[in-house]
Amino acid sequence: MSQTYTIPDTLANWPWKRKINQHYEEVKMESASWARSFHAFSPQAQDAFDRCDFKRLRTGCDLMNLFFVIDEHSDLSSVADAETQAQIIMNALMNPEKPRPHGEWVGGEVARQYWELAIKTATPKSQRRFVAAFDDYMNAVVQQAKDRTHSTIRDIDSYMEVRRKTIGAWPSFALLELDMDLPEDFMDHPVMHELHVLSISMICLGNVSDIAPLPSDIVSWNLEQSRGDDTHNIVRIVMNQLDTDINGAMAWVEMYHKELEVKFMDIFTKSQEWNKSMNKDISRYVEGLGNWVRANDQWSFESKRYFGDRGLEIMSKRTVSMMPKRNDVLNGTQLDIGPVIVDGSIL
Repeated sequence: MSQTYTIPDTLANWPWKRKINQHYEEVKMESASWARSFHAFSPQAQDAFDRCDFKRLRTGCDLMNLFFVIDEHSDLSSVADAETQAQIIMNALMNPEKPRPHGEWVGGEVARQYWELAIKTATPKSQRRFVAAFDDYMNAVVQQAKDRTHSTIRDIDSYMEVRRKTIGAWPSFALLELDMDLPEDFMDHPVMHELHVLSISMICLGNVSDIAPLPSDIVSWNLEQSRGDDTHNIVRIVMNQLDTDINGAMAWVEMYHKELEVKFMDIFTKSQEWNKSMNKDISRYVEGLGNWVRANDQWSFESKRYFGDRGLEIMSKRTVSMMPKRNDVLNGTQLDIGPVIVDGSIL
């Protein structure tokens, strides 16, 4: 019988509730069609990719598609290849009007087209912050490749430092301000920095992602361990450092998440008083940070990336069976690039 474990309900008391944009269905189809046009994955992997079901307006949907192209390719890349991919991505973002070289890695053209469209509705300040945040993200992706190559399992603190960048939340937060002209002193304020760190930490730990959807750790761990690629995951990190089992690691994550939530809500409440003398964009931006945490959680279960057709059921029951190691992992063969379809019956 397979081992079961419990996914903690980290957002049981989170005040931000599920919301979905009224234009979702229309925009989803446009972005999905755009993503498929690059043929970045095999037909089978593309089918699994389509089931991820990204929920954002066009710029948001396109960004999530870009993230997953980068993530799925870099996860199987050498350090040298990851460094090359990072250089290509950043060159494309800084030169969106310039055609990409023939035969280049497909991620360059995905990034170029994404940013060429996005900047049409983005303020200059938000554009600068997005590019800077994306550069940090790509550098962290290269660091993850180095850790993977050297079989490095970090301790909790150093892992969280890197994970807050590989999760992709910093550039994702730029979506909240694309139409805003937020002052630098607001974005650089220590209160805002702390809110950013706390919200990103909860996204890393919680039931994503991973906004990403960006892949969060307690949800993505099962799929990652089945692929033999779970060393960059808080569940494995905690199991290793604290010498505990899966449920022990999940309990630790739940406790740590609650501490982060209390700190976030305390600072958020105080910031509301501070924001009364500020403009509405600031309040909208801060609200967006809390909503991102909820959005990641919902996407994790509503999409089919981690739980197949059983996402909402597992969201309610919280109990999951550990997936067996894939045959290609057991045989030591190279994994195909791209997501895989999860058979919910084995969960």
